[in-house]
Amino acid sequence: MVDLAPAVAAVRSFNRSYTKVIGVLEEGLLKSPYTLTEVRVLFEIAHAGPEGATVARIREDLGLDAGYLSRILARFDTEGLVLKRRAATDARRGTVELTERGRGIFSGLDERSSEQVGAWLSRLGAGERGRMVEAMGQIGALLDFQAVGGPVTLRAPQPGDYGWVVERHGTLYAAERAFDETFEADVARIVADYAGSHDEEREAFWIAEVSGRRVGCVACVRRPADDGVDTAQLRILLVDPAARGLGVGRRLVEECVEFARKTGYRRMMLYTVDGLTAAHRIYHSLGFEIVHQAAVQMWGHHLVEQEWVLELA
Repeated sequence: MVDLAPAVAAVRSFNRSYTKVIGVLEEGLLKSPYTLTEVRVLFEIAHAGPEGATVARIREDLGLDAGYLSRILARFDTEGLVLKRRAATDARRGTVELTERGRGIFSGLDERSSEQVGAWLSRLGAGERGRMVEAMGQIGALLDFQAVGGPVTLRAPQPGDYGWVVERHGTLYAAERAFDETFEADVARIVADYAGSHDEEREAFWIAEVSGRRVGCVACVRRPADDGVDTAQLRILLVDPAARGLGVGRRLVEECVEFARKTGYRRMMLYTVDGLTAAHRIYHSLGFEIVHQAAVQMWGHHLVEQEWVLELA
């Protein structure tokens, strides 16, 4: 049986610290007369469509007891924050929308919340902010993926996928490694070269999905070799932070290696740079070895470029 005690303790410790930081233990959230739950209900109403939010949907989305939600809405009604109506399509399903006073109250709370978060973030450097946002994205996505379920699936690119690959590379590496726009330009050239012309028998491109959501990519292309050995190159491996820890990267690399073997390549190689620990761990576990590395100046940084090789036959 898996011992979950250390993980449970770590999550509970984080929860205690985080709830103290954001002030939910105080009598009123953001120094207001409203609790966290009440502010969350206001948020749902404020972001509903033009027909208002249905009470049933608020209850379902927030997982609230019907009686508890009814008391919250009764308070809002008494204070002139909301206007209750019967749903146009179903008289049994009431809707609720913010009054002008309600919009003013919510706007002030929303502004104070943004200021509070901005104050926390201002104490961090750019790299630290990037790591924190990435970690939050991973936590949210892991919980979401677990709730939705579904395995990692790989497929060929469809319209819009190539643009997504370029955008995700540019955005993620700017946030996580502070790479400049020349990195995104290099990725765009690689993708454009493949999309414009490639050998359908001996080259391939995969998009990874979880629960119908794009979470990664990789490509296998032919690489001319000076020694005449038929060589494949693994390119543009990427796993979205939201899906890290789900085995997406390993699945993509394994698929790429297996394709190269079946297609008859005798060797697979790849170029990478120092610091990409998770990817390097996958390469090493599958038998890749570093055959050359050198200091380079590119993408706005001094980096160490590495060439990894895996003999396939």
